[in-house]
Amino acid sequence: MIIPFFNGSSQNAYLIEEEKKVLIDTVWTPHKFDFIENLKQEIDLKKIDFIVANHGEADHSGALPALMELIPDTPIYCTAAAVKSLEGQYGKKGWNFRVVKTGDEVDVGNGKKLKFIEMKMLHWPDSMATYLTGDNILFSNDAFGQHYAVQELFNDKADQCVLKHEALKYFVNILNPFAMLIGKKITEIKGMGLPIDMIAPSHGAIWRENPMQIVEQYEKWADVYQENQITIVYDTMWNGTAQIAHKISEEIQKKSPETVVKVFQIAKSDKNEVMTEVFKSKALIVGSPTISNDVMASVSGWMAFLKQLKFKGKKAAAFGCYGWSGESIKILQEKLKDAGFEVIDENIKSLWNPQGEDFALIAPMVEKLI
Repeated sequence: MIIPFFNGSSQNAYLIEEEKKVLIDTVWTPHKFDFIENLKQEIDLKKIDFIVANHGEADHSGALPALMELIPDTPIYCTAAAVKSLEGQYGKKGWNFRVVKTGDEVDVGNGKKLKFIEMKMLHWPDSMATYLTGDNILFSNDAFGQHYAVQELFNDKADQCVLKHEALKYFVNILNPFAMLIGKKITEIKGMGLPIDMIAPSHGAIWRENPMQIVEQYEKWADVYQENQITIVYDTMWNGTAQIAHKISEEIQKKSPETVVKVFQIAKSDKNEVMTEVFKSKALIVGSPTISNDVMASVSGWMAFLKQLKFKGKKAAAFGCYGWSGESIKILQEKLKDAGFEVIDENIKSLWNPQGEDFALIAPMVEKLI
């Protein structure tokens, strides 16, 4: 999933230096040479005892082939699925894989061990987390991350508003499709009785101050989350559908002033930001004019993405203008149902430009959604 980085991002790899020297993950391919040169400043590469590949996706493994050319016999600890994804992406190179599963351990010296925890489908089949005993650090890979470049590295040094928003946006657009698995995995990890003093994800700030706060947020977000908000998403040709969108917003604010209303013209908005607002909402209202017996491509494409994110427990409604045949309402309703929304019958279907009788239909729609 490609997400625009309005606040930067980072690819976090970690070097553990106990009696054993361990590298956890690498970085994306375009940064491989810088990464290796920086790593050389910290350690003689030949002194790395083994590598942990928590996840095979290219932003975490892209530098691995170049690194392995320099230290080809170094063991790589990963899941069985990660072997498949790494060999699938980079070819079978005869790397020294050591396959691990949940509960497996490896000694790193000084009384410390690495414990491995499979995180299947959070968010790839090969994903896992690695826990360092003694220091009580959970290297969580993509879980608990954010696309946010924090110069000072740690959550307590970050802008808290930006951090919270980017953590939420990351969850919504990457992990929400697997929300049903998240609660179970968190329960499993808690059941292992591992004290966690730091969570070190592979993107964004490291959680060192109250690290369990992000775990608690994930539990809330994964549990059919919603706030008192309604989001309106539309596109328009000659402004008629836009007029309806803003009239709907006005009606919601009139009938329920405490309800937050967000309005987006999808062709001019960032789709990931919009999805974050839909996630927070109790209801979604989607509008499009009819074009060639269909909805606008900008709306249709966005709704394909909407289906992928598997939102639950939300109501929805449709609206739009037409000049000839008027199929957009039915198509929008079908797409919303297919995406898992509870679609109400009330809608606004306006011939040419919306008139008083069209606007009169807004109130009954809003009553069903607030």
